[in-house]
Amino acid sequence: MKIALASDHAAVDLKAELADWLRAEGHDVDDLGPATADRVDYPDFGYKLAAAVASGAAERGIALCGSGIGISIAVNRNPACRCALVSEPLSAALSREHNDANVLALGARLTGVDMAKACVAAFLSTDFGGGRHAGRVDKLSQPAL
Repeated sequence: MKIALASDHAAVDLKAELADWLRAEGHDVDDLGPATADRVDYPDFGYKLAAAVASGAAERGIALCGSGIGISIAVNRNPACRCALVSEPLSAALSREHNDANVLALGARLTGVDMAKACVAAFLSTDFGGGRHAGRVDKLSQPAL
């Protein structure tokens, strides 16, 4: 699977660990940055990740920042993205099964490496359930204003 990863400075180390692990698992990983822990703004990298997923350049995305909150908000500004901030594997699986999430967000200051891997594994291995969930998911990309 083609997976794009992006973070802010607070999550560079977790992003690197996840990228290496995903490559070892056989995935095609596109690290969208940043490359160092120098201060950056999470919206810039969230928007970059959202564009990659929305364009089809990546099948799924993993967004990381200190808490996961800021970057998930940035990704969700793109109507083609459904980014779920999770902290454990059941929520990661449900985000796929019920919400067809195409981006997973994690907080590097709140989630350890092993738990992050478990969340990513659940996210990548769960299919969208469709059925009664499909109409709801369709509405997410077409908000009634």
